[in-house]
Amino acid sequence: MSLRMILRILGLLLMLFSLTMMPPIVISILFGDGLWDAYAIAIAITVATGALMFLPNRRARKELRTRDGFLIAALFWSVLGLFGSLPLMLTGPDALSITDAVFESFSGLTTTGATVITGIELLPESILYYRQQLQWLGGMGIVVLAVAILPTLGVGGMALYRTEIPGPLKDSKLTPRITETAKALWYIYASLTLTCFAAYWAAGMNWFDALGHSFSTVAIGGFSTYDASIGHFDSALIELICVFFLIVSAMSFSLHFLAWREKRLTHYLQDPEARFLLIFLASLVVVTVVTLWLTDTYDTQRGLRHGIFQVVSVATTAGFGVADFSAWPGALPFLLFVAAFVGGCSGSTGGGMKVIRIILILKQGMREVMRLIHPNAVIAVKVGKVSVPDGIAQAVWGFFSVYVMLFFLMLVGVMATGIDQVTAWSTVASSLNNLGPALGEASANYGQLPVLAKWILVMAMLLGRLEIFTVLVLFTPAFWRR
Repeated sequence: MSLRMILRILGLLLMLFSLTMMPPIVISILFGDGLWDAYAIAIAITVATGALMFLPNRRARKELRTRDGFLIAALFWSVLGLFGSLPLMLTGPDALSITDAVFESFSGLTTTGATVITGIELLPESILYYRQQLQWLGGMGIVVLAVAILPTLGVGGMALYRTEIPGPLKDSKLTPRITETAKALWYIYASLTLTCFAAYWAAGMNWFDALGHSFSTVAIGGFSTYDASIGHFDSALIELICVFFLIVSAMSFSLHFLAWREKRLTHYLQDPEARFLLIFLASLVVVTVVTLWLTDTYDTQRGLRHGIFQVVSVATTAGFGVADFSAWPGALPFLLFVAAFVGGCSGSTGGGMKVIRIILILKQGMREVMRLIHPNAVIAVKVGKVSVPDGIAQAVWGFFSVYVMLFFLMLVGVMATGIDQVTAWSTVASSLNNLGPALGEASANYGQLPVLAKWILVMAMLLGRLEIFTVLVLFTPAFWRR
């Protein structure tokens, strides 16, 4: 492990990230909110820090190993969240405290969508845009963007890519060259964003709202330019557009790549993970809508609209809202939160544990039942027609075990700050699954939570975004041994 090489790469990535603070300057000047200097100062600080890391180590040249990739990914997302908070701390009367700014920044970059801000629509346009842009950058991962660029600077990218792409099947590449893979992912991501923007604009949003919501929709983030989220527009067409792009973004981007390359769509229904996601969402919609109708919560039309939208929004871990689902009757709020644990497909912008892991856990559970009946049988776990190696199966159970243990540890930690059980459970679940909305005291926003609780939730967001092991491996003695 080369410390100089890691500092060189972090410096490059930080200087690259500083460029993303330039569009808010344009928005600030365009709308005349007078905050362009805050972004200029943030850029100067970020570039200077990046240069201090890069320049002394600019001649360090060494191929990255997987271990280096873990460290760079974890360090960069941590550093990124901290420097991403600078504009939020420098924007005059609308400036946030250090804790709140860091919370908002990490929430955006990890596409969690939890917020500490009230009166969102009263914020200056440049801040509204910056929040949405943070989610867009975090959606596919700025590290993947860097992988498409850094090879031209003499930095190998495979180790970074493996730690960034979500899901248990990380070694598959869409193209022979990792650089081309990263570029392909970003072309698809940008194309989906532009299409979503055009659809929102055509449906009645102004260009600013359409751009901001297309960022957070394709990123499955959940930030909005209004306190009422998508409900502000009260438009069935806008809700339908949002639902469509959330489902598309919750599917593996490898499927979108195949659709683009082979000009066909049949593989979507042939893919076991995508098929499971669609069946899961459809089943949950039926249960939710029928419950809303039977309890007279809404009339037939509203029950159908709100039921479909909230199920897709929460289950894909977007967290947009058209209604306060925390006040829905019976077990519906809890049911939706449990659905968020499933999340999106591997290789998507969604959070949660990922659909493929849930499929493998269910199939392994069924295999153990069959072994009770036929103790000597050799039963393979298959996803579609492909047998899953035992190593991946064991890794899935290991992930699930660590996930549950971390969840309860952070739950106890948040409760120790004085928060009630419902609020603590929902905020930890929401942060770890990169969902956003919560129940109890945090149903409106996270602003009133204690400072320590917010920092615990920031760690939960980071763990969820980097899929736990990428961060936890850094705390093992074996990682640091030569």
